[in-house]
Amino acid sequence: FLTEGLSAGGTLGKVRDAATQAVFFLRGKCLNTCGMSKNVLYENVEFFNLIKTLDVDETLEHLRYGKIIFATDADVDGLHIRMLLTTFFMRFYRQLVTDGRVFILETPLFRVRNKKEQYYCFSDEERETAIKKCGRGCEITRFKGLGELDDDDFRDFIGPDMRLTPVTCADDSDVEKTIKFYMGSNTPERKDYIMNTLVCDETSFE
Repeated sequence: FLTEGLSAGGTLGKVRDAATQAVFFLRGKCLNTCGMSKNVLYENVEFFNLIKTLDVDETLEHLRYGKIIFATDADVDGLHIRMLLTTFFMRFYRQLVTDGRVFILETPLFRVRNKKEQYYCFSDEERETAIKKCGRGCEITRFKGLGELDDDDFRDFIGPDMRLTPVTCADDSDVEKTIKFYMGSNTPERKDYIMNTLVCDETSFE
């Protein structure tokens, strides 16, 4: 698991299966490697340590783990870290992505409970279903980070049935062009694109 900070990492470290799972702590937002040469990986302490941890500095055949999983908070900062990590792997270790080794850990966004039962929900739809089951007056918690989840429950979220979304790449995609557009220095162009293509639900402004 590649996780941000000590809060989420501390929980992961306590509940992981030490025989099959390891945790690498990221110190906040990692370097944006868009447009950089591979030399920067050996000059940046965090990426250098990650490469050594995965054992992929000489060949991908030495990869130490079956899965590489991004475990970040489900907020703006967490999503940004996912993009920074995706940029790193797509630019320098794309074969790990195409081989199906890189994933995003999905953790619950909400907990809905009453005095008798509780449900962890991974989407707005699951939350609404849980509210109907628990009835009026139930307690609804919106999780801002992985560190807010109870240790015992978190153990299930990284167990055999954990929800993983694979990081994928189409064979015919122009990866460098895509990365440059979304992660490069063309901020005005990217802002115009987002503003012109953003679709908002009117209820989100209520």
